[in-house]
Amino acid sequence: MSKLGDLGARLHRGEVGYDFVGNRKIWYGVSILITIVAIVGLGVRGMNMGIEFQGGAVFTTPKTSVSVAQAETYAEDAAGHDAVVQELGTGGLRIQISGVDTDKSDQVKEELAKDLKVDSEKINADLVGPSWGDQIASKAWQGLGIFLVLVVIYLAIAFEWRMAIAAFVALIHDITITVGIYALVGFEVTPGTVIGLLTILGYSLYDTVVVFDSLKEQTKDITRQSRWTYSDIANRSINSTLVRSINTTVVALLPVAGLLFIGGGVLGAGMLNDISLSLFVGLAAGAYSSIFIATPLVADLKEREPQMKALKKRVLAKRAQAAQGEPAEAQGDDEAYGDEPEDATPAVVGPRHQPASRNRGRGRPSGKRR
Repeated sequence: MSKLGDLGARLHRGEVGYDFVGNRKIWYGVSILITIVAIVGLGVRGMNMGIEFQGGAVFTTPKTSVSVAQAETYAEDAAGHDAVVQELGTGGLRIQISGVDTDKSDQVKEELAKDLKVDSEKINADLVGPSWGDQIASKAWQGLGIFLVLVVIYLAIAFEWRMAIAAFVALIHDITITVGIYALVGFEVTPGTVIGLLTILGYSLYDTVVVFDSLKEQTKDITRQSRWTYSDIANRSINSTLVRSINTTVVALLPVAGLLFIGGGVLGAGMLNDISLSLFVGLAAGAYSSIFIATPLVADLKEREPQMKALKKRVLAKRAQAAQGEPAEAQGDDEAYGDEPEDATPAVVGPRHQPASRNRGRGRPSGKRR
């Protein structure tokens, strides 16, 4: 077995682990700080909206020796508006100019052909109306709203309303960070960005639901024992699924990183940046929030219940008695939750089965001891 596999097995058995829930205030603070930075970046720099949302013209040129900076100057002089120029992998240029109508685009095209020393017939011009971008943005907001409502309803039915709230908070956290990163780095927001944002919501929920399912299974009849609090079991659920979450996240991030850093950076395929950045940041934020935000928040909400408060009081009292060397009275069905002596290695919460003795009742018809 590999070292990672051995670590995963030990985490699942509860032999090792990190106290995610116990240190939740630290991670809450980190998340709040990152969210504030993202919101400030969004408010100060704003979003670099693509031509699809503003309206204008997109010119694609054949291979040219003119630099990106020089082409940007030529385009701004020809159109009288700000221009965004990207170098394509073919050696050509993609020039976006907002606020250009049909009549103006023909004139800009001719001037660009002259400045870039290329044939005007080989320059492809596409016009985009601002109303089309407004429709895309409107549909995206509608899709996001419907998705969030359906997710909350499903999680409330499949698990409980506290888990639905925690998952909703984690989703908002992921979206805010992703949008803030876009504002800070200045990447262009295109329909591909919107698609990427909607896609990461499903990935963000995946790890969260895996932990929630483990937590739901391990907290059945939790009040019948007095060894573990709800936070203890929540922490075990995170640790037991930690390696699985890391593996799935890394596997998902590798191809996205290839699009972002190799496709967009090395090969100069700038059109890949809009969707790859949203996927990369969203996947990483989703893995973080499922571990450090969603499950600890569920534990906080659950331990506000009177039953969980009473359970926590019993557990702490029993631990205090054990620390003082006093015998603790049995509280509920501890055997069902694997209640061992205090100095034993903790086991994963859940029922355990004792094998029957092979020699029991052998040679006796009734199976009773004589």
